[in-house]
This record gives sequence, C-alpha cells and structure tokens, in this order.
Amino acid sequence: MKNRKFVMVMFVAFILISSCKQHQEARRPISQTSGTFMKKSIKRNKKLIAGEEGQIDSIIKSNPKIKYLASTKGYWYSYEIQNQLDTLTPKKGDVAFFDYEIKDIKGNIIYSELELRPQTYFVDKQNIMTGLREGIKLMHKNEKVTFLFPSHMGYGYHGDNKKIGTNQPLLCTVTLRNFKSEKDFKKEGELKPSTPIKQQIKPENKPENKPKDTIK
Repeated sequence: MKNRKFVMVMFVAFILISSCKQHQEARRPISQTSGTFMKKSIKRNKKLIAGEEGQIDSIIKSNPKIKYLASTKGYWYSYEIQNQLDTLTPKKGDVAFFDYEIKDIKGNIIYSELELRPQTYFVDKQNIMTGLREGIKLMHKNEKVTFLFPSHMGYGYHGDNKKIGTNQPLLCTVTLRNFKSEKDFKKEGELKPSTPIKQQIKPENKPENKPKDTIK
C-alpha cells in the first residue's frame, strides 16, 4: 500500500514537472521574438537619427556665415540677437513669454509667428515640443535664437497631425520676450481661473471662427 502511494505521488510530481517545463518552453519563442523586434527597432531609430543629423549638418555647412552651436541635448542653435548682460534663464517655477515660428529645415514656413503668437509657457509644467522645452531654458530675456531640431526633439513619428509630417526635422526661431516667477505672475493678476492658458500650435482656433458671446 505504501509503495503504491509512493508511486502515485512520484507520478503526479512527474506530470507537474513536465507540465511546467512545457509551459516554459512554449513561452521561449515569444521573448525571443520580442528581443528581435526591439533590436530591429533600435537599429531603425539609429539609422533615422543619423540620416537627420546628416541633413542638419549639410544645412549648417551650406551657411558658413551663421555660427551654430551644438547642444548636449541633441540639437543645434544660433543667436540672431544675443543678450550678454543678463545671466538668468527660465527655470521650473517660472512663466516664459515668447514668440516663435516653425519652418522645415529648407526654410519653408510651416507655422508663422503671427499664427502662433503670443505664447505663455509654465516652464517644465506644460506639454510642449521637447526641443522648445529645452531650448527656452538656455535663453536670456530679449534673445532671439534659431534652433535646428531633429524629429525626435520635435514631433517625432506622429507629426502634429496638421502641417508637420512624420519624422520631420524642424527649424524654429524663438524670441524670449520675458519671464518671471509664477508667484509674481499671479500677483500681477495676469492669471485668471476662467481664462485658459494658450496652448501651443493651434492655428485653426482663430478668433473669427469662435461664436460671439451673447450679451445679456
């Protein structure tokens, strides 16, 4: 009787071990497929970035009179107006007021400054283009800077679903009018709870397209 029980226990254990092993082996190709996909994706992205950086390098070399500086963040910039007197730059907790326009890297206007002005940006607290978010933080008040952004610093694979296409490098010219702390901004009464903050790149929301308020 004891031998029979022992044999039964061993048989059940064997079945369980075999079952576990089968499940593990069945899952192995999934992880292998996932790893292959990731490697291919990384390879594609590296190739894409290298191609865009090559385009940007050609633009820079074709304009030797314009001095472009390389950022550690992966973009290039040139000063049109430089403020060498001030030392402060916008940081988290500040509100920045700026104007800008967007072109393709050949210089064709995509969004004009008139379409996009004015911009009010709560530094590092609003979702804007990565390149702009980083670029504004190196600017001093009243400076005008032209940035060359590869697509991963712009709108990436999806574009902006309007005028900016897939994986499109961008040339942005930014003028930083002013910046101040949120505390001062609120004190001056410029922030009203009922007034929405102007969002970036919404040229289709023009005043003439909005219904007029009814005076009661």
